[in-house]
Amino acid sequence: MSWVQTVRERTRERLAAAASRNPPPFEAGNGQAEPIRVVEQPPGTDDVLPRGVRTAGAWAWRFILFVIAAYLALRLVSLLRVVIIPVIVAILLAALFQPVAAALVRRGMKRSLAAGLVLITALIVVFGGLSLIIRTFISQIDNLSAQVSDGVQEVQNWLARGPLHISGAQLSQYIDRARDAITENQGALTSGALSTAGTLGEVVTGFFLVLFTLFFFLRDGSQIWSFLCRMLPREARVATARAGHYSWHTLVSYVHATVLVAFVDALGIGIGLFVLRVPLALPLAALVFLGAFIPVVGATVTGVVAVLVALVANGPVTALIVLGVVIAVQQLEGHILQPLIMGRAVALHPLAVILAIASGIVVAGIVGGLIAVPLLAVLNTAVRYLVRHPSGDPTPDREPPGTKKEEDDEPEVTDQEAVAAAEPPAPETSVPSAK
Repeated sequence: MSWVQTVRERTRERLAAAASRNPPPFEAGNGQAEPIRVVEQPPGTDDVLPRGVRTAGAWAWRFILFVIAAYLALRLVSLLRVVIIPVIVAILLAALFQPVAAALVRRGMKRSLAAGLVLITALIVVFGGLSLIIRTFISQIDNLSAQVSDGVQEVQNWLARGPLHISGAQLSQYIDRARDAITENQGALTSGALSTAGTLGEVVTGFFLVLFTLFFFLRDGSQIWSFLCRMLPREARVATARAGHYSWHTLVSYVHATVLVAFVDALGIGIGLFVLRVPLALPLAALVFLGAFIPVVGATVTGVVAVLVALVANGPVTALIVLGVVIAVQQLEGHILQPLIMGRAVALHPLAVILAIASGIVVAGIVGGLIAVPLLAVLNTAVRYLVRHPSGDPTPDREPPGTKKEEDDEPEVTDQEAVAAAEPPAPETSVPSAK
C-alpha cells in the first residue's frame, strides 16, 4: 500500500499549493477575517517620483496651457482691435450716459428717442469743447512762439549761470547731437507719419462704430445682456446675469467718479495756469482732464507737460509755481477725492491699480492703460459675487460686492493677540463634581 501513501502526500501538497495561491473568500459567520495578500508590482513613475515633484509637474503643464490660451486670446484681440477697442470705448461711454437715458425712459420717453437725444447732446458738448480748445490754440500760437523763443534763451542763461554751469559750447553741442539724431532717424519718422496717416482711417472708422454701438447699448443694453446669458447652460444663467448686473453698477459708479475727479484736477490746474498767465491754459486743462482718466499717473504726466510749457513760455519761477499747483492738486486728489469719491465706487488696493495700469500700457498702449482699472474693477466685483453667491442669490444689502471693505474680511491681528496665539495653551484641570 505504499503507492496509496504516495498519492495522499501528493494530493495534500497540491491542495496546500492551491490554497496558498487562491485563498478562500471571507464568509460571514465563520469568525475569521480575510487574509491580506501582498502582491509585488514593478515600480512605476508615480512610485519613483516624489509627491512634490508630481504636484509641481501637474501644475506646470496646466500653467503652460493657461499661458498659451492667454497668448492666443491677446493675438485675437490684436487682430480685431479695430472692432474691440470701439466696443470697449462704447461700453465706458454707455456707463457714463446710461443713467440719463434710463431717467428719460422712466419719464415716459421712448427708448430709441432717449438714446438718440443723449447721443446727440453728448456729440454737441464734445465737439463744442473741441472747437473752443482749437480756437484758443490757434489764437495763442503766435504769441506762444515768441514766448517760447524768449523762454528758451532764458533757460539757456539759467543753465549757464545756475548750479549746473553748462557753457554755451556744451549746450550747442547737445543741440547739434539732437539735430543729428533727428536727421539719422528721418526715415523712421517718415514711416511713423505714414503709419499715423493709416491709423487716421482706423480712427474715423472706430468713431462711427463707437456711435452706432453706443446708441444700441443705451437703447437695448439689458436685452443684449439677457440674450448673452441665455446662451449659457441653464444652471449658470442666474448667477452670471446677477454678476453682470452688479458689475455694471460698479462700472457706472467708477466712470462717474473718474469723470468727477478728472474735472476737479483739470479745474484746479487750469485755474493755476490762468492766474499765472501761462499760454494755452485751456488746452492744457483739457489735456489734464483726459489724462486723469488713467488713475494715479495720468494727471501727473499731463501736469508735467503744463510745467514744461510754463518753463519755456514764462521762465523757471513760473514753472516752479505751476509745479507746486500740480503737486497740491495731486495731494487733494490722493487724500480727499480718491477716498471720498472713488472709494465709494470700487475698493481696489493702490498696488493693484498701478500693476493693472502698467500691464495695460505694455499690452495695448494708452488704450490699455485707460481700460485696465475699470476692467479690474468689473472682474473684482464679478469674482467676489460668484465666489460668495454661486447659486445667484442677491447680496444682503443689494450692493455690488467689492465696492467697500467687507465686514467679514479677516481682521487685523494686534500684538497682544499675536502673543496670546503664540503661547502654548494652559493645561486643562479637571474639577471633581460634588455628588
